[in-house]
Amino acid sequence: MTRNIKLGEIGNFMGEQVQELVKITTLEWEARVKEQTPVETGRLRNAWQSKVEPYEGVVSNNVEYAEPVCFGNNLPSSWEGQFRTRQGTVAGFPELIGKELESWTKQQYERIKRRD
Repeated sequence: MTRNIKLGEIGNFMGEQVQELVKITTLEWEARVKEQTPVETGRLRNAWQSKVEPYEGVVSNNVEYAEPVCFGNNLPSSWEGQFRTRQGTVAGFPELIGKELESWTKQQYERIKRRD
């Protein structure tokens, strides 16, 4: 079914679609990063949180060892300069998830457009 939109309503219509896309992509990123986060106590995995604003989504983790475990930066001295996790996590996995989400996001936007 075709939806008729007046010229003056296009901005609002597109804005709503983009806001929905930002929200679902941010929540998907949070879910995927939690799933791939190595677990010893669960503290690191449980600390992931997302914040969604109209046109911006942020996924963050404030645990002090999140950076070494997730990105391989600022390694603790006990790691003797080598990235290592018990689960064999790949350094930079949150960024890799972002790259995976590029095609997923395009598919989701097409779904949103078809629905509206």
